[in-house]
Amino acid sequence: MRKLWITLTYMVFILLLIVPIVKIFTGAWQEGWSGFIEALGRKQSLHALMMTGLIVVIVTAINTVFGVMLALYLVRATWLGKRLKQLLNSIVDLPFAVSPVIGGLMIVLLLGPSSIMGAFFEDIGFKVVYALPGMVLATLFVTFPLMVREVMPLLQEIGSQQEEAASTLGAYSWYTFWYVTWPSIRWGVIYGIVLTVARSLGEFGAVLVVSGNIMNKTQTATTLVYQDVENFNVTAANGVALVLAAFSVGLLLIMEWAKKRKEVH
Repeated sequence: MRKLWITLTYMVFILLLIVPIVKIFTGAWQEGWSGFIEALGRKQSLHALMMTGLIVVIVTAINTVFGVMLALYLVRATWLGKRLKQLLNSIVDLPFAVSPVIGGLMIVLLLGPSSIMGAFFEDIGFKVVYALPGMVLATLFVTFPLMVREVMPLLQEIGSQQEEAASTLGAYSWYTFWYVTWPSIRWGVIYGIVLTVARSLGEFGAVLVVSGNIMNKTQTATTLVYQDVENFNVTAANGVALVLAAFSVGLLLIMEWAKKRKEVH
């Protein structure tokens, strides 16, 4: 019976992960090296990959700074109060419960051209929806909990005794963070960064709603793959998807390395 379950597990793993990756790889090289290079060398492909990379960098930087800060507040701050902490914890988990498409729609309704805030921003020359800021907000919405949920358990595990001792000895808050708190949470932060990058690379639903998927303007790699499939340009779609898959595999290896280092420390 045990061997049967192990066999079924391997079969599901192969069917859901290995077979699609192999299919993407073979599809990307269906027309040979020239077809693969042509798919990635298109103006829309280069722009979409550049846009995806830009969003990943911005979102990861914002998530790292504010995710760590919010984790510190939720674990250490006593002035927030128990009820407010519970409310913030629930808000942090909101993207896990809400579909990314709904998150993108919420951004459109709040900051779209037809909304009061959106019209105000457009009047001062700052376009949010159907532009890069809206795409960053949409990606932030779906990735923000990742950093917080990686750092909070570590902060709870190490406690606050060492930080309180450093403060008692006259250490400034920044000194306490860098020399007392940071060494204990750094691998959790690295793990959160890897998860954020991976999630940002593959985000589709919220970005599709907010961006409008305008070619060479607001198109990311995932929405370009969607458009290529819709236009029956399967080879090009597989080429771009292969690049994203390669990055994902690389991130997976980095994640495993970070996990091992975190266990050692």
